Amino acid sequence: MRADSADTFVKPVPLYARVKQTIVEKIYTGEWKPHDRVPSEAELVKQFNCSRMTANRALRELTAEGFLFRLQGIGSFVSEPKGQSALFEIHSIADEITSRFHEHSCKVLKLSEVNTNITQAAEFGIAVGTPIYHSIIIHYENEVPVQIEDRYVNAQAAPEYLRQDFSQQTTHDYLSKVAPLTEGEHIVEAVAGDSRSCRLLQIEANTPCLLISRRTWSKEFIVSSAKLLFPGHRYKLKGHFSS
Repeated sequence: MRADSADTFVKPVPLYARVKQTIVEKIYTGEWKPHDRVPSEAELVKQFNCSRMTANRALRELTAEGFLFRLQGIGSFVSEPKGQSALFEIHSIADEITSRFHEHSCKVLKLSEVNTNITQAAEFGIAVGTPIYHSIIIHYENEVPVQIEDRYVNAQAAPEYLRQDFSQQTTHDYLSKVAPLTEGEHIVEAVAGDSRSCRLLQIEANTPCLLISRRTWSKEFIVSSAKLLFPGHRYKLKGHFSS
């Protein structure tokens, strides 16, 4: 039988997609702002007269797409618009955040001297057992954790590193002053965050993350080796190059 109207062939929108659409519209119109709590699964079930599985799928997919982030045992919240980190250039994360008119803050978890193991010695091109400095810092954008910075520093290149207050200046800014960058390398990987990292970043275990492994040189010295871990749904990388 031939249909008399094109509408005959229009498939109804699945209920989970309607739930998603409603949430996204509230985010785009500004009715729900970053960090606002969105309705729970139970509240969505009641509002849309849908199954809990449907509500769960909508929230799960919106989280994967970066519209929401979920805190286990607390609920789902509107994500910040994705930040942007330079892929080819090396900038201070504080400058990146303030350029978006957001507030940067950080927490220093570790600042100490360690002796190189075989892997670290090879990375820096120095003898095993040579003292180097180790810092672990969490960076926040509007009080939301967006990066774990795990950095080892060549003590010869930055001998006063342990005496710095990195809650007042970034390691990048300090190292740029005492050992100006002449060369750098990046390795970018998609990884699943381990339980400790996810706890520090306030994301669910095994959430997809971006890991940048970065080494920097100042003339003949390898100055630092850092691993920078970002929650995948809160950050994106941008590269610019020309021939």
